[in-house]
Amino acid sequence: MRLIDYLDKGASLGPDKPCLTMGDIDISYRQVQQLTYKIARFLHRNNMGAGAKIAVLAGNDPVAFACVFAISRAGAIWCPINPRNEAAENRQLLDGFDCTCLIFQNAYAPLVEKIKGDLPQLTLLICLDASLPYAASLDECLRTLDDALIEIAPADDIAMIAGTGGTTGQPKGVMLSGRNLEAMSAITLMSYPFAGRPVYLALAPLTHAAGVLCLPIMALGGRVVIMPKPDLSMFLQLIAAYRVTHTFLPPTLIYMLLDHPDLQAADLRSLQCFWYGAAPIAAAKLADAIARIGPVMAQLFGQTEAPMMISTMAPSDHFNADGSIAYARLASAGRPSPLCEVAVMDEAGALLPRGSRGEIVLRGSLVMPGYYKNPSATAEASRFGWHHTGDIGYLDAENYLFIVDRAKDMIITGGFNVYSAEVEQALLEHPAIQDGAVVGLPDDKWGERVTAVVQLRPGRQVVQDELIGFVKARIGSVKAPKQIEIWADLPRSKVGKLVKTEIKARLLAALRQAEER
Repeated sequence: MRLIDYLDKGASLGPDKPCLTMGDIDISYRQVQQLTYKIARFLHRNNMGAGAKIAVLAGNDPVAFACVFAISRAGAIWCPINPRNEAAENRQLLDGFDCTCLIFQNAYAPLVEKIKGDLPQLTLLICLDASLPYAASLDECLRTLDDALIEIAPADDIAMIAGTGGTTGQPKGVMLSGRNLEAMSAITLMSYPFAGRPVYLALAPLTHAAGVLCLPIMALGGRVVIMPKPDLSMFLQLIAAYRVTHTFLPPTLIYMLLDHPDLQAADLRSLQCFWYGAAPIAAAKLADAIARIGPVMAQLFGQTEAPMMISTMAPSDHFNADGSIAYARLASAGRPSPLCEVAVMDEAGALLPRGSRGEIVLRGSLVMPGYYKNPSATAEASRFGWHHTGDIGYLDAENYLFIVDRAKDMIITGGFNVYSAEVEQALLEHPAIQDGAVVGLPDDKWGERVTAVVQLRPGRQVVQDELIGFVKARIGSVKAPKQIEIWADLPRSKVGKLVKTEIKARLLAALRQAEER
């Protein structure tokens, strides 16, 4: 299936049913289809058809999201561009992906003006909501076009090219095929509860996980309610107003939701599935979410190269057979999904037995064909015939996958391997801690010093020695931080992940300044 096939499938189940909703805007499946016919015809007439790379730069917006399906209908390839990126990173992405067309919102016109001069191959610019000297408005582009059916065969099975994110060096372009997205959608539909016509609330960016999660929703003729910006009060109100059945938040926003004053009175009875993912979640906070949000929490683990569904944990998997919460299981990433072969590998390429720690690898139809124009990176990621995730973990006796760290985040202190994720889990059990990150800093005695930076929950106070003792009691003195700092806020990426490279850079800069005094 192509991207457009999910929209058309939903339309076949009820063309006049609501498809995309935001505020006062409520667009039916038939209306979204008609819009995609017009846009696809315009793109085709301007030589932006089969195989063309077309970028969309916009916040969460129904018309911008409809353009994604129009790109597919034109046989072209969608290149999602995150509006929160710096201008230089977006220039890199547009250039590196060979984009020839950019569709953007007027709010990002200053960014476009800053980079368009460096992108001579970008020959067609379309502004969604304004007419600019260098870009016609979408309305102007479509004014003389009809909405008759148009279908253009794609050049190949590549549906989209997504950036890996530029937090650690040059971003790579992940080619995702229709087969990849079909596998992801199939896993979603077979792994989580879906009763009736679903209603999905998209708060997270549609350029990331929230966008591709719309595909299985549309396959069932469901409604996508779009939030233009994060607002947890509005999030809770919309769940009640639209009887939302499915939604997704990264752990950082779930932590904030648990501290939100409106949560206790919110009507969440319509929820069937509240997905969490994109970063590890603290087991203690997940147990709190189950108690206060309901027995609907559902984990997904994936990465851009194998979208969303490497492993899954349905709401029911969070409980034991007797109905009690399965606390030991909450720290896991669920079980390998039905259409994915997952294993743990050592550095020599040997597969390890259950319980042994090594790099998590996988193979199957979920895995990308490769990185765009980067055969060396593709070869590195697919050594020994398996896709390498870069995550360290193990499979337990019940086949639950536990991720203990990113390979690059492991700390070696006094000759011992310390996995930062394990220390973070222990820290986040403390009732005063909202979020935290653990890194290794140079140390003359230990080689690396386990160092934590934490953000407190509103109105809470705690001292360093108390936190160190709290962690020691849970995981021992070797793994406990030697240094803990309290920051008012922690740096996060565009998708809500803590940016450890920035945290470590700040700590190292402070260390150098102290040494120079």
